[in-house]
Amino acid sequence: MAIEKHILDNGLTVLLSESHRAPVTTFWIWYRVGSRNEVPGITGIAHWAEHMLFKGSQAFPKGQIDKQIARNGGVMNGFTWMDFTTFFETLPADRIDLALRIESDRMANALFDPEEVALERTVIISERQGAENQPTFLLGEEVVAAAFRVHPYHHETIGDMCDLETISHEQLWRHYGSYYGPNNAIAAAVGDFDAPRMLERIDALFGPLMTRPGPQPIHRPEPPQRGERRVNLAGPGSTSYLQVAYHVPAASDPDFFPMAVLSTILTGASGMNLFSGSPPNRTSRLYKALVETELAASVSGGLPPTLDPYLYRIAATARSGKTPGQVEEALDTEIERVLKEPISAEELETAIKQTKAQFAYSSESVTNQGYWLGYSSVVADIGWFETFLSNLEAVTVDEVQRVASAYLEPRNRTVGHYLGQAGAAGPGLSGEEATV
Repeated sequence: MAIEKHILDNGLTVLLSESHRAPVTTFWIWYRVGSRNEVPGITGIAHWAEHMLFKGSQAFPKGQIDKQIARNGGVMNGFTWMDFTTFFETLPADRIDLALRIESDRMANALFDPEEVALERTVIISERQGAENQPTFLLGEEVVAAAFRVHPYHHETIGDMCDLETISHEQLWRHYGSYYGPNNAIAAAVGDFDAPRMLERIDALFGPLMTRPGPQPIHRPEPPQRGERRVNLAGPGSTSYLQVAYHVPAASDPDFFPMAVLSTILTGASGMNLFSGSPPNRTSRLYKALVETELAASVSGGLPPTLDPYLYRIAATARSGKTPGQVEEALDTEIERVLKEPISAEELETAIKQTKAQFAYSSESVTNQGYWLGYSSVVADIGWFETFLSNLEAVTVDEVQRVASAYLEPRNRTVGHYLGQAGAAGPGLSGEEATV
């Protein structure tokens, strides 16, 4: 991809990439604000504010954005995560101006009608309640909360129920007024357009918008763990689950790439963005050790690229009659093996190919390419995306062994067990205990 980068006078970063293979264009707006920027009392506010930007403005009353995008043959959405809030539209190339007008309007003119805020509170609370019906969400929330005691990655993007019940209209409006400004945003366009004309139009629509204060720097780095932490949960159902989370580097750290290869070796190449699923991981070590031995019904891993150091998470669903403790014991055997025995050159080559393929699949469409331009600019920089494949190809056996030894040690991890009511008790607690 040929990528142009421009910065408008008001601070808006603009990324443009022409692609004339199909008459389609995608337009994304990324705001550098997510749950990472929240504090107790307002957890979930970034996600709630994102919802409110679909509630209309004077130029685009409630319901009109969806209708106009659909009538013009396009798709649109928005979502919030730890490091960002983003919105996008993908349209026929000759209709993309609609997306630019929508996004420039709601950057400055969202209404936040008090009645709509009150109605949306019930929606957000219902979303939280729906998540709480899933044992994997409950276990994941507890594992992450135990792993992060200082850094704001501690809480889920959906927020804590007590905050969702009390966040006020004024707090939401203040959040919007603080973060939704051009100087805190990235505009990314990919597709069938002329770059100079696209830049001119973006400048015409976004250039007059006022800057905002933007996010305050986060000065709460997570201190190293002094020992393994554990959470034990019990709940309805006969299925039990295991999650293991290791602290790992941020996307911008050179160690991220050998960790990505190690993740593929252990749990398979995972989906690299929100629009791509994960392929079967039957060649991975933990699939063979846990699923083929019928200890677990499934196993997966996740290594999301993040702005600050986050987690490599392994999740397994125990088979009927098996306990999370039994699954954990087999998992630990494989972790010990990768620590003591260097992987082979053949295994390294296969893992790199699988990881590269998954990255390529997740970058096929113009929508996905727009996603990657903005995402990489939030968590690292545009060069991170441009050099992703070459950085993977440079990973060596020694580097994989080194990051395994550095990060996959017991004192650096948090272990969570979820026992269905029919399950047996897990192993005793050790290290830094955090029992639920």
